Amino acid sequence: MGSERSKILIFGATGYLGKYMVKASVSMGHFTYAYTRPLKPNNKDNSKLELLNEFQSMGVCIIQGELDEHEKLVSLLRKVDIVISTLAVPQYLEQLKIISAMKDAGTIKRFIPSEFGNEVDRVKALPPLEAVFSNKRIIRRAIEAAGIPYTFVSANSLGAYFVNYFSSSK
Repeated sequence: MGSERSKILIFGATGYLGKYMVKASVSMGHFTYAYTRPLKPNNKDNSKLELLNEFQSMGVCIIQGELDEHEKLVSLLRKVDIVISTLAVPQYLEQLKIISAMKDAGTIKRFIPSEFGNEVDRVKALPPLEAVFSNKRIIRRAIEAAGIPYTFVSANSLGAYFVNYFSSSK
């Protein structure tokens, strides 16, 4: 890696995979931003607040906002080099908003989209998984069309993600 420190922005930072990305980024010495949805005032679950407090104690810059705040995103993206998205399956297409903002910012050196599954350009799945793959292909083509440097990480399926589904009795 050398001595160069990147400025990394992570979307989905408090989620299943995102929290590990944040911690890894900080542990490698990178200045890290975590973009999260605003805390809900009536939320009884303190786990997200506790995680955000932990991030702050590690030196992470917490940015709360929505993905449809285009100008806010563009302004933030102009401060970073690398963007990592760890948005969950239901939010895959929300990455189109991030891609649009990155294109307008024009400063991103590398984008790693939420892609941590199968190599979707080489496989054809059965429904309903094909719908997920189709959304991933849409994101891939949008990134390519925007001319944003990218890395697709295809680690096949994350087994732990499916444990609850397969272990539940129906």
